[in-house]
Amino acid sequence: MPKQPHLLVSEGDVHDTVLIPGNPDRVDRIAGHCDDSELVAENREYRTVNATYEGAPLTITSTGIGCPSAAIAVEELHEVGVERVIRVGTCGALQADIDVGDMVIATGAAKAEGTSERYESETYPAVPDYETLTTLVEAAEANDESVRVGPIVSDDAFYNETEEYVADWEAANLLAIEMEAAAVFSLARRRGMAAGAICTVDGNLVAGEQKGADSDSELPDEAKNNVARAIDISLNAVTRLDD
Repeated sequence: MPKQPHLLVSEGDVHDTVLIPGNPDRVDRIAGHCDDSELVAENREYRTVNATYEGAPLTITSTGIGCPSAAIAVEELHEVGVERVIRVGTCGALQADIDVGDMVIATGAAKAEGTSERYESETYPAVPDYETLTTLVEAAEANDESVRVGPIVSDDAFYNETEEYVADWEAANLLAIEMEAAAVFSLARRRGMAAGAICTVDGNLVAGEQKGADSDSELPDEAKNNVARAIDISLNAVTRLDD
């Protein structure tokens, strides 16, 4: 099989389970929590690393920003035999009682994006598979971590999330907003893959706190440590799923 055109990987290059952060730099951060790691390929927003954590093999691949690039990653990972993808990312809170630094495990994602509709009706659910979802929750409990578990929304327009949109999402009791999960969940289901998502809150749209607004770096200080804790939860989940 030739190399996939964007990820630049072939069948046999990667493991069955892949953690998919958006930011390529977070690939290295996740790899830093592992016992060993090796760069497999790098192209555009896509960086792929193979690693081992407590005896469990895994791959880490960045997807860039948004559903279009995430969909490319999922499609190409499926083509080379990947069975499970877990998004490890960040999100903006949509409820007043969710703080920056909190962690959210998604039970589903509303499709406020344009990628999944090219594949299927918006009436079809964008949800994780039960085993991955419950294993992420169990991994958080085993790490003695508190997480919020519930529905989120995936949106394309980072700078056009108006007060009207935010109020509607808040009223629907959606926990948070991010930019990839709906396409990841939908494509995984269609391709017979398993999928899940855990995200660290980096702002609160209800409170008017936009990501990076009060910081010189992408993430506020409250979120930085919890990104590391979310990574540990996801790696714990990988070991459980590998048993």
